[in-house]
Amino acid sequence: MSEIKNIEGLSVDEINKQLSMGAKFVVFQYCFSILVMTFKRGSAVYFIKAGESTVRHSLGFTLITLIFGWWGIPWGPIYSIGALFSNLTGGKDITQEVLNSMNSNR
Repeated sequence: MSEIKNIEGLSVDEINKQLSMGAKFVVFQYCFSILVMTFKRGSAVYFIKAGESTVRHSLGFTLITLIFGWWGIPWGPIYSIGALFSNLTGGKDITQEVLNSMNSNR
């Protein structure tokens, strides 16, 4: 599993408490196109604290998609719409996958 961002300074107990209050682990999507080639990628994993907005974490990925994602035909517009929808609705929630991965490493 890749590095988890936004957990700096938090203990395991604090993370668990945040999770019980509604925090989550999310991945944001972005895409970029070069003529006929379109690349769809996911960000690093972000820990979103309870009550925290995802906007500041997803903004860069959303801008990359808005500027560079549309140009590849046919997948550029298709992937761009999917990435924008995902980012604007809070990113892809992968909390359960992260917890499963952490438990299997014990």
